[in-house]
Amino acid sequence: MNIKDITDYLEELAPLSYAEDFDNVGLLVGDKYSEVSGVLVTLDTLEETVDEAIEKKCNLIISFHPIIFGGLKKFNGSNYVERVVMKAIKNDIAIYATHTALDNSFYGVSAKMCEVLKLKNKSVLLPQKGTLKKLVTYVPVKAAKTVRKMLFDVGAGAVGNYNECSFNVKGTSTFQGNAEANPVIGTRGVTSEEKEIQISLTFPKHLEPKIIQTLHTAHPYEEVAYEVTTLENKNQHIGIGMIGTLETPMETEKFLDHVKIYMNTECIRHSAPLKKPIERVAVLGGSGSFGLSAAIAQQADAYITADFKYHEFYKAEGKILITDIGHYESEQFTKNLLVDYLKEKFRNFAIILSKKSTNPIYYS
Repeated sequence: MNIKDITDYLEELAPLSYAEDFDNVGLLVGDKYSEVSGVLVTLDTLEETVDEAIEKKCNLIISFHPIIFGGLKKFNGSNYVERVVMKAIKNDIAIYATHTALDNSFYGVSAKMCEVLKLKNKSVLLPQKGTLKKLVTYVPVKAAKTVRKMLFDVGAGAVGNYNECSFNVKGTSTFQGNAEANPVIGTRGVTSEEKEIQISLTFPKHLEPKIIQTLHTAHPYEEVAYEVTTLENKNQHIGIGMIGTLETPMETEKFLDHVKIYMNTECIRHSAPLKKPIERVAVLGGSGSFGLSAAIAQQADAYITADFKYHEFYKAEGKILITDIGHYESEQFTKNLLVDYLKEKFRNFAIILSKKSTNPIYYS
């Protein structure tokens, strides 16, 4: 098994095309075709993480946060980023990061928070724009069923909670092949007419290469006519943050105790207690103050995230309980999510959860 086998499977959960523009995700260090001896899963990649990988004979580190954000102009060990990369290269250890690709996954960071907090009926808080595309193609009537089925099989035609969705219009096409053509139907140099069906299907953008390849494989014509457009429609399954409901509404103090217990923290910064029970809860792992207005707009009673600044707490205005549990604390279960996901596929392979806490913040 090589690194690419592992990362290809990870990218089914968190396609890299959904990472934010500022981010640096994917294989940051190493050769994707190297054979894997073991995988260490961590939230951050530090020097001690690389040491742990060496100790446990793992030559691939799957990290949530990327160790490299900007360009590195030198490698002389003058800071922790350079030292980590140098040590990893010296010991033939690859580093792969998921970060905002996993943040934007429907089964990613926020979904894990919802699971831990026992929230039901979850939906995306901030849907990512431009993630849906539409394919329109034209197929002879006799081949339409086969072409549709092959496109469905690779993920086309999924709309929200429905699969195998398409729109079909019958019509007549005209075409004339030149001297170099090898028409399946008709004769070179002669204008032909054929009864066809126009098939329209939507698909998530990361599947475009596979969709187009399948279309060319399935379609009977030598030249395949098709068009792909990007839709502005809201994608229910791609985006950052989530919102869900508690099984039983709670008063503020009880809710804060609930969060402390399930999110494994003894310290929460929060806005003024609400004068109503909390039932609808929004979550967003990491620095999530930018999602507050969306949480309010979707009528969340509480918003669990991290890294709010002093003046941002005023924005609660009695409408919502801002619940800042800390950056590390909000994302701490992400590595468990990754380990569980990988173990489903690679049952007889060493997938190891890092035992090291990489939280740089201490409380006294």
